[in-house]
Order: sequence, then structure tokens, then C-alpha cells
Amino acid sequence: MYWPACSHWLLINYFSLMHNMKYLIIAILFLSLKVQAQESKQFTIEGKVLKPLDANLQSLQAYKTISLDSMVIYNHLQQRKSSIKNIKGVLLKDVLSKIQIAEESPKKLSEYYIVCTATDNYKVVYSWNEIFNSDTGNHVLVLTSFDADPVKTEKGNIALITPSDKATGRRFVKGLSKITILQVN
Repeated sequence: MYWPACSHWLLINYFSLMHNMKYLIIAILFLSLKVQAQESKQFTIEGKVLKPLDANLQSLQAYKTISLDSMVIYNHLQQRKSSIKNIKGVLLKDVLSKIQIAEESPKKLSEYYIVCTATDNYKVVYSWNEIFNSDTGNHVLVLTSFDADPVKTEKGNIALITPSDKATGRRFVKGLSKITILQVN
């Protein structure tokens, strides 16, 4: 009588352990993918340009650095989601000014837009005029370093943000991997 009761208990515990291990393995895989998806040490500027440009943390040091103590990240409902501190970055318009657009007429530049893509494929859009013909362009930053609060994997990765936006999280591109310059059809 003792042996069947013991084996039944062992069998139940074995299946319970395997069931819990399945969830643990899924959680570990998910977290490792999330960390990898946010990692970015360089990005490419491509699209309707004469010559694509690769930028990395070292090449961004050639531009004037802008420092901010901290800023709050708000979602689309204006709810506080997090904050970032010790922010250092360069203006996106300074980086883009090194690119030659495949367009001869300056008037046609009003038809261009800029898609900034993260490693996880999150995308935000700016118009050419928004960057080069409005005050917004004086605030869009390619972040070269920042500390996230709560601490997250974004620390040290290249990111993009517009501190003058009301909902700062909407155009917070963590893990910037690509900037594509396109023309409206």
C-alpha cells in the first residue's frame, strides 16, 4: 500500500514540476528576446538618399552634444510611465544634414518624411518640414546615453525622443536601428 501511494505522489509532483518548468522556460525566452530586441549600438540612414550613412556611438561624438538632467515619459493618455535621467544626445537634424537627398528641387523636400525604426520594428514618423522648418527640429534627439527609471535594458543604447512632445513616449524609439527617408507618392 505504501509504494502505490508514494508513486502517485511522485507522479503528481513530476507533472506539476514539468508544467511549471514550461512556463519558466517560456518566460526566460521572452525576456531574452525582449533584451535582444532593444539592443542598438548603430543605425543606418537610407531611402531616397544619394549615399546611405551608418552611424554609431563613436561617429555621433562628432556632433554637438545636448545634455538634459531628466524627463518624464508619458503615454498617449498623458499618464506617467517612466522617466529617463542623465540624458545625452545629438540633434537629429544635425545628423540628417550630412545626408544628400536624391532630390534636385528644394520645393519638393516638403513631400519627404522620415521613418525612425527600432530593433523591435516600432516606428515613428516626422515630416521633413517638422525637422528642418519648425521648432520641433530643435528638440528631436538621437540619444547616445541615458539611465532609465525603473532600470531597463535601454541604458546605453541609441534611442530617439522628442522632449517637446506632450506624450513623450509616443515617439520614444528605444533601440534605434534605421532611419528611412521617403517621399509621399
